[in-house]
Amino acid sequence: MTLDDIAACVAPHGLMVMGHSANRVLIGTDAHWWDVFTQSPEYLNKVTDPVDTWSKRILGGIARATGATAHFPSDGPPYAPFIAWALDTGRFWPSPTGMMVHDRAGLMISIRSALEFTEEFEPVPAGTHPCTTCHARPCVSACPVGALSADAPYDVPACKAYLDTPAGQSCMTGGCLARRACPVSQAFARPAAQSAFHMKAFVG
Repeated sequence: MTLDDIAACVAPHGLMVMGHSANRVLIGTDAHWWDVFTQSPEYLNKVTDPVDTWSKRILGGIARATGATAHFPSDGPPYAPFIAWALDTGRFWPSPTGMMVHDRAGLMISIRSALEFTEEFEPVPAGTHPCTTCHARPCVSACPVGALSADAPYDVPACKAYLDTPAGQSCMTGGCLARRACPVSQAFARPAAQSAFHMKAFVG
């Protein structure tokens, strides 16, 4: 099993290999995932936690077919250390907002599973942190309530309070302004309907 083989297995489901280290491969949503997901029984039948349920069905099946063990962010407690696993790949880094940034997805990161194999993969050279060449850093000033910072915890109450106002509907319908401001995110297309879906789930 090679990384190319894994990429070929997940691609028809709107997924991609976001990075790997040793024998662990992180799988996340690609730019066309929404088109695939919205045709799924989980979405159409409005099941509870549709994204997690879909992820476990699809990636659990791929894990069984490839002899891997699948780990999911929703499993826990205890929860698997997905942030540490991501940073170990050399394709994710801390961003000025405190969120992770990815070399291809920017701030539009949605890791759906980590597939763990018995064999080890060849290491790849670490990528380039995209924030080091982004001098404007529009993500820093994009949040209207300053809820995101590299120096302080994410201010969830301030974020949710803003989302409950008329002004906050831009975030609710189009997605987090800080994520959207990232130049790398802008090159990684995500439909507004997908962002609205995630924001509605976030608000609860």
